Amino acid sequence: MKRIVFLERNSFPPSVPLRRPGFPHEWVEFGETPPGKAAARLQGAHVALINKCRIDASVFEATPTLELVAIAATGTDCVDKAAARAAGVAVTNVTGYAADSVAEHTLALLLALARAVPAYDRAVAEGRWALARQFCLFDYPIRDLAGRRLGIVGAGAIGAAVAAKAAAFGMQPVTAARKDAVPGPGRIAFDEMLATSDAISIHCPLNDDTRGLIGHAEFAAMRRQPFLINTARGGIVDEAALVEALDRRAIRGAAFDVATVEPPADGHPLPALAGRPDVIVTPHVAWASEAAMATLAESLVCGLEAWARGDIRDRVA
Repeated sequence: MKRIVFLERNSFPPSVPLRRPGFPHEWVEFGETPPGKAAARLQGAHVALINKCRIDASVFEATPTLELVAIAATGTDCVDKAAARAAGVAVTNVTGYAADSVAEHTLALLLALARAVPAYDRAVAEGRWALARQFCLFDYPIRDLAGRRLGIVGAGAIGAAVAAKAAAFGMQPVTAARKDAVPGPGRIAFDEMLATSDAISIHCPLNDDTRGLIGHAEFAAMRRQPFLINTARGGIVDEAALVEALDRRAIRGAAFDVATVEPPADGHPLPALAGRPDVIVTPHVAWASEAAMATLAESLVCGLEAWARGDIRDRVA
């Protein structure tokens, strides 16, 4: 009988059911697992279910019974995959479940920034409309998306969904090649994307190649003062450089759903930016539509059942 330990059940809200797999097993779950507690809680486990909990070489060394780490998400940066391979432990993720959810959230953020929706909403809440001398306010500029170029970083299912939805608004989506790479068919050079985009949306994974992908030099190369949207991972954008870029108007605005530390601790720059008229910060919820979470939960369990049959799906290590 396989022992399955879910270290982060609260990564799904209680309203999302998680059925038990259809093979003999023991199921143990914890709401959250603090840093440093994973190894102790995985003693005797054959399967670790995680979302963002860090599984590194020390955990693999301390849990010799472990056979599978199943990530209830697409991002895999929380697992030391080299250590997993060395330990003979398979690592899987779930892909495709949130393409529409993240793409819709991305377009919602971009629309809200371009049309200054949060800023005008706050103006009304503060009573400024009631004090206006005419029928409307002109405090914040409004930009149409139609005809604007949207640079997309990341060519997976989410990036493709964003491109399709942006095109429906009349935008001109372009997908950037990897930084310093020669662009292939359907791609433009990364530097060209920076220089020519009116908005930039990030949809790539966080890894050694993308950590700090957007920093001071990249902000300096953004000739059109674009909006910057990040619904991918914190760490892809240098957050200190982001603050400086906003302050000197190198970009027109930013909307972030992710941070380098989640939840962000006191003093983290992103919460401090929330409330500015040119910034929107949401708490890593782009993926979390009801439909996406239900699909993720079912895909996770189906993956476990496939693994039990000897068919390892969506293996990343």
